[in-house]
Amino acid sequence: MGTLLLKGIQLNGRKADILVEGNRIARIAETLDSTADRVIDGSGKAVIPGLINMHTHSAMTLLRSCYEDQPLKDWLERVWAVEARLDEEAIYWGAKLAILEMLKTGTTCFLDMYWQTPALARAAEEMGIRAFISYNFLDNFDHEKAEKQYRECEEIYAMSRDWPERVQFCVAVHADYTTSEATMLRSGMFAHDHGLVFTAHLAETLSETQEDIVRTGMTPAQHFHRLGLLGPQTVLAHGLWLDDHDVEILGQSHTTIVHNINSNLKLASGYRFKYQELREAGANICMGTDGAASSNNLDIRESMKTMALLQKAWREDPSAMPLDELMDIATVNAARALRIDAGRVEEGTLADLVLVDTRSEAFIPSANFIGNLILSANSSCFDTVIVDGRVVMENRRVPGEEEILERAEAIARKINNV
Repeated sequence: MGTLLLKGIQLNGRKADILVEGNRIARIAETLDSTADRVIDGSGKAVIPGLINMHTHSAMTLLRSCYEDQPLKDWLERVWAVEARLDEEAIYWGAKLAILEMLKTGTTCFLDMYWQTPALARAAEEMGIRAFISYNFLDNFDHEKAEKQYRECEEIYAMSRDWPERVQFCVAVHADYTTSEATMLRSGMFAHDHGLVFTAHLAETLSETQEDIVRTGMTPAQHFHRLGLLGPQTVLAHGLWLDDHDVEILGQSHTTIVHNINSNLKLASGYRFKYQELREAGANICMGTDGAASSNNLDIRESMKTMALLQKAWREDPSAMPLDELMDIATVNAARALRIDAGRVEEGTLADLVLVDTRSEAFIPSANFIGNLILSANSSCFDTVIVDGRVVMENRRVPGEEEILERAEAIARKINNV
């Protein structure tokens, strides 16, 4: 890989030059005289770490806005009926559409939970994004189905050794209400033995949580804890309906909880996410969009704004969600959960960077860049995206985007009968 030089760009309120060698930031200084294979003029731009989407279902872009105004249970039944008709090609183009959207909205890495894992990995590899692609266990308490899924997981894990380093394999369990304990234990052990990220849905709705208590005698969080599935390697999405003991065990185990605020609001799952309590207990808090069928977009910056406003509102405290903590949730915390050296613009870290065009009314006055970025601007301010030291979007153009839009639209119309 070559070298890349960002000249005269705003970094933490000051102008700087940033030299990228290979896939890492080599030097940051007020002025660098280094030569580089490529130079980008940073005038009128600021640089931030790439945002990380810690929970999504990428190819659900194909179902965007198709099933509105429905309760989660009814919505899921309709979605699952359509998903049964998705083949590898559909999921490949749906994932490419998702990645296009994420790049356009400043995301450089995502953790995905969907089907046809090799197709998802191929889409991520071709688009240049950093990705953690999970094999998703959902056996509906069917032993034969579980055995088939386990064999598939082993086969795809073996295939993943040929994936590029920035595309990683991980393991997912849909949820404890759709997956047998035997499969949860076996998949969790597989992830642990191979040093993989383990992810699942947790306590997304009140009804799910209440049904778990009736069925298992404990909350979803306590169920995962009893099975030994909590810990720093575990990433649990939603975590809306938690009691004090849930918060304690999630914190003590340093489990990652992913807040998906826009999806939660849209599906009326809840909004009182216990950010402060979980953080103080020791849990690692990250941000996700969920799939575009439930949140309608994959825009992490927009989700950050919603999280800030809702935390302040329901706690009746304008200081409840500080902006610097919010940036860490979308960058540093996520990188920690995925065990990658990213989420910061510092010498030696991975060069996953986003250049923000500040030449607009949203950034005037320039007293608080982060406030302007999250609360004032929209994601059209993201001009250039660099992943693993390579420019994958420049001047808001992504190579091949016209074909992606055309192919995804045709497939979406076909599967949704519109």
